[in-house]
Amino acid sequence: MFDSITIVGVGLISGSFSLALKDKGLVRNVIGVSRTKASLDRALELGLIDEALPLEEAVRKSDLIYVAIPVDVTVPMMRTIMDLVTDRQVVTDAGSTKQALCESPADHPMRDRFVAAHPMWGTEYSGPEAAVHNAFVGRSCVICEKEKSAADALDMVEGLYRDMGMHMVYMDAGSHDMHAAYISHISHITSFALANTVLEKEKEESAIFELAGGGFESTVRLAKSSPAMWLPIFMQNRENVLDVLNEHISQLRKFKACLEKENADYLRELMENANRIRRIIK
Repeated sequence: MFDSITIVGVGLISGSFSLALKDKGLVRNVIGVSRTKASLDRALELGLIDEALPLEEAVRKSDLIYVAIPVDVTVPMMRTIMDLVTDRQVVTDAGSTKQALCESPADHPMRDRFVAAHPMWGTEYSGPEAAVHNAFVGRSCVICEKEKSAADALDMVEGLYRDMGMHMVYMDAGSHDMHAAYISHISHITSFALANTVLEKEKEESAIFELAGGGFESTVRLAKSSPAMWLPIFMQNRENVLDVLNEHISQLRKFKACLEKENADYLRELMENANRIRRIIK
């Protein structure tokens, strides 16, 4: 059991992480660090944290520091935290991009106290109210550059996620960012774009509300995601996102050409080929 851990950022991922630790009886005290007092007050009210402290004081009191903030501010935050930690503490993150984060502290003397991790779970909601129990059960957690983390630090982070019901996947930071672009980042861009398409065509929002069915709802759900979180992800992973976006646009052009040329046979072939995704998603 941990005596104290700090969560930097008190939103969806960190709040759910805290709830999982508390539900499993793995921590006595959770400290919250945030730029906004309102978020800290709400996190206290919801029982996600037990106290709120400034960063330096929080780090000094903690065995584990868990960073779950937008990826553009994670890099400088991680440097600050690693300047504060000792060789008895562990630092980990939950960011959706990894290459920039792993490159930044590469030469830091406390680099081996850091475990680069990405629990593959999330929703379109944000803030302390978005945190839920049992969030990570049955999901995968990607660990990047595990060989650069101290054995005890790696064991601690792996053990926590396994206790939460996750299984581990290992890869280098560049591979993580490429795969994340294909399975996560493109889904969000597509959803944002579809929402804008519908909003542009349907000036009467009441019509959208009245006619929207389950298919539309599930497809456009991610468009409710926070721009403050997703803008930095798209920009940090720009090259990989552009690669997958170009392929996606190419696929859309094929569907468009089939309809323009009334080519039902090829249209059916495209859809049947897409059905192969059943092998991956049951």
